Amino acid sequence: MTTTFADLGLSDALLRAIADAGYEHPTPIQEKAIPYVLMNRDILGCAQTGTGKTASFTLPMIDILSQGRGRARMPRTVILEPTRELAAQVADNFETYGKYCKLNMALLIGGVSFSEQEAKINRGVDVLIATPGRLMDHCERGKVILTDVKILVIDEGDRMLDMGFIPDVEKLVSLMPPLRQTLMFSATMPPEIRKLASKFQSNPKEITVSAPASTADTIEQRLLKVDGRQKRKVLYRLLQDKTISNALVFCNRKRDVATLYRALEEAGISSGALHGDMDQYKRLEWLEKFKNNEIQVLVCSDVAARGLDIPSVSHVFNYDVPTHSEDYVHRIGRTGRAGRSGISITLATDAEMRLVGGIEKLIGKKIPVVTEVTEALGSDAGGDDKQASTEQQDDASSQERSKRRTRSRGKRTSDDQTASSQTESASSNDDADDQDTQDPASQEQPEDKSPSRTRGQRGRSRAKSDDNASEAPRQGRSSNDRTGNDRPAKESQPKQDASSNRQSGRGRSRNPGVEANEDPLPDISDQPFGKTEQVPAFLLRAR
Repeated sequence: MTTTFADLGLSDALLRAIADAGYEHPTPIQEKAIPYVLMNRDILGCAQTGTGKTASFTLPMIDILSQGRGRARMPRTVILEPTRELAAQVADNFETYGKYCKLNMALLIGGVSFSEQEAKINRGVDVLIATPGRLMDHCERGKVILTDVKILVIDEGDRMLDMGFIPDVEKLVSLMPPLRQTLMFSATMPPEIRKLASKFQSNPKEITVSAPASTADTIEQRLLKVDGRQKRKVLYRLLQDKTISNALVFCNRKRDVATLYRALEEAGISSGALHGDMDQYKRLEWLEKFKNNEIQVLVCSDVAARGLDIPSVSHVFNYDVPTHSEDYVHRIGRTGRAGRSGISITLATDAEMRLVGGIEKLIGKKIPVVTEVTEALGSDAGGDDKQASTEQQDDASSQERSKRRTRSRGKRTSDDQTASSQTESASSNDDADDQDTQDPASQEQPEDKSPSRTRGQRGRSRAKSDDNASEAPRQGRSSNDRTGNDRPAKESQPKQDASSNRQSGRGRSRNPGVEANEDPLPDISDQPFGKTEQVPAFLLRAR
């Protein structure tokens, strides 16, 4: 005979709220835990994630708290959660199941103003849901007094242990009365949790629905071995599958979460990000968008691996293999919830196979290994065509980029050759003009014909030959013609490099004692300013 919620001894108002939520039959952990909670027994519960552990303590607590009233700053019940998201989710469950009961609730989490939280506490609360750090802050300020706590709930105890919250939890428990009911729930049960339970609880009733750290049968697990450099590309191909309604992608580091989120956004995939360093309002905003199917992919750290109840998650991708084996159980537990089916795909490199071995040892079975993306998704042959088409497009784009680079190099080489030829032509024209303007007397002198003369020396020799007044107009016209010829040559020529400047004689030292061929300019073609029309004077060295 199937058990119903009415068989568990819950009140009529609570049964009506459960029916409004669409639930008819309790899960195994709820069926076993609720009667003992109503008997005021301490509970140590262990069950798979996604089996309804939260309702197993919220439902009986609402019935117990329906009698009585909380006083200002003195809550009657305290629920400790490891993360803000999980605390907010428990608060939503209390609003859903306690809508027909007059209970006051306060949510104390980080990222929210103290004044707003203090205002709720001062009005008196029956249920106080908090993270250990924020509750410690309120207690140290004297805003919360825990001497009237009747029920203490420590949810996700193993996560509390991993995140280092146990010292804060021990200090908070020391502020509570010893005569109280303590409930502890977790998906895994390491020895440290049992030791903690013996310290906080008195003769607890241990309820284990399934083997510790076991995974649900509704989750199809797959392991895909990939090259570390190809992880992002493989994930992108996996997310192209049309059977994915929405998915969670888990990374080990917060920095990787931000990087992968930006990469998916640039690739055109509707995605969001969630990690511990984000602002609380932004975290809640991304969660709300993901629940409302406004985004398809949520890239997150292990802050989202515990207790988040989003029933419609179809796929979970482990972009990084979790360092702690227990985190794998919680990660994949975000899919396949409430009897639905789900798929978990883990991307593992050769270096991460050691961590995979620890996970398989913990869950007690091997994770099936797949070698192809289409096999991991369970897609049909059409996926192979899509994969081949994608690879062909990548090859075509690579070839096109190579061609563009080749054309660019050829164009630069052609420009350099053109500039060099124009420079040599201009240099030869200048030398021809110099020879034409010399008078016969100066040309007969051997020292004037020396190729090593500087331009200043040639100018002095021309000045000596200007004594003949009849030749002065011709000399003036020759000088003007040479100046006129140089100007358009400079305007039409492109920027010249250092080697062409040395050949044409431009940019040499103005000191007439320096010979042109004795002190060549330093090669500055590889310098940051590249090509230049005129070499700066500080680069010239005189001997």
